[in-house]
Amino acid sequence: MCHFQKKERVYTYADYLSWPENERIEIIDGVPYLQAAPSRIHQEVLSDVHRQLANYLLDKDYKVYPAPFHVVLDPENENADDARSKYVLEPDISVVCDKEKLDDRGCKGSPDLIVEIISPSTARKDKIEKFHIYEQYGVQEYWMIEPKEKIVSVFSLQRNGKYGRPELYTEEDQVEVSLFDDLVIKLDSVFDL
Repeated sequence: MCHFQKKERVYTYADYLSWPENERIEIIDGVPYLQAAPSRIHQEVLSDVHRQLANYLLDKDYKVYPAPFHVVLDPENENADDARSKYVLEPDISVVCDKEKLDDRGCKGSPDLIVEIISPSTARKDKIEKFHIYEQYGVQEYWMIEPKEKIVSVFSLQRNGKYGRPELYTEEDQVEVSLFDDLVIKLDSVFDL
């Protein structure tokens, strides 16, 4: 994960909108990060989780989006419609229950569920930086999927606004998605690599 940064410059959503659409870039606290192309394994895991979520949500009023799909978060504006926002993230999978947050470009405000597929180049950012950002902005459920280890860590937002201890799952398990009463994600197919 490389980033290009001028120490005196803070980048915002307005900058993001001016960059080429074919480049995958995130902005975290005003610093842009160019994202490398994902691996085949990453894409297989993403495809299976997205398929299971999309099949469940097919006849429902909620939406699921795989990357590339940007999420704009703004500490001063709950709906993140300010071009000055210093947080533009591109989660691997986003589930949005409030369609008012969606526009033609992506999601402005916190998705309800975010899934990140961890790779060696993104582990620090996903496990530390994005963890705290998603917690701060009220993402109800945050999943970290580690394909090599075949482990899923599910963090749920508690009443105090912090993520509790993670629920841990392996390829033999099924994950109950807390947002929906009857949705389970079968990990045997996710990790059938």
